[in-house]
Amino acid sequence: MLSGRRLDLVNPAAIDIEIEDIAHGLSRVARWNGQTIGDYPFSVAQHSLLVEDIFTETNPNASNEDRLVALLHDAPEYVIGDMISPFKAVLGDQYKSFEHSLQRAIHIRFGLPATCSDTLNKAIKQADNISAWIEATQLAGFSESEALNIFGPKPEDFTGIVLHSKATHAVKNEFLERFDALIE
Repeated sequence: MLSGRRLDLVNPAAIDIEIEDIAHGLSRVARWNGQTIGDYPFSVAQHSLLVEDIFTETNPNASNEDRLVALLHDAPEYVIGDMISPFKAVLGDQYKSFEHSLQRAIHIRFGLPATCSDTLNKAIKQADNISAWIEATQLAGFSESEALNIFGPKPEDFTGIVLHSKATHAVKNEFLERFDALIE
C-alpha cells in the first residue's frame, strides 16, 4: 500500500489497514467498469459517500458508528476492485469469504463490530440499491425500465439527487473528511 503497509490478502490484519489507503484506492476504482458519462469515472469512494448520505436520510436515528459502517460498506474494494454482481456470483463462496475476511479486518481496525446485525446490513443494502438505481439511470445509460427490472422501483424520495463524477483527489478528500467526522 502507499502508506508502506503490507497487507496479507489471505489473512488480512487490522493493523495493516490505513484509512488513507482505503480513500486513495476507492477514489481510483471506477464503478460500472468505468462505463459512465462525465469527465471522470464515478468512483467507489463517491458511491460510498452517496450510500452513506442515503442511509442517513432513510435512517435518521442511526448512530455515527452505523453511518461509518455504511461509508465503509465497499471498503474491501480498495484492494480487490469493484466487480459487477453477476461476476461475483460466478466466483462464488471463495470470493465472498475473501471479501468478508477483509471487511472484518477493516471493521476491527476502526473499532466497529467485526460483523453487523442483519437489520443494519439490510438498511445499508437498501441505500446501496437506491444509489445503484440513481447511478444506473444518471451515469451508466440505463433506461428507467431497465433499472426497474434490475434494481426495483424508482426511489421517489431521492429524485432530487443529481450526480456528477468528480476528480480523484476531490473525492479522496471528501471521503477522508466524512470518515473523520464520523469517527470522532
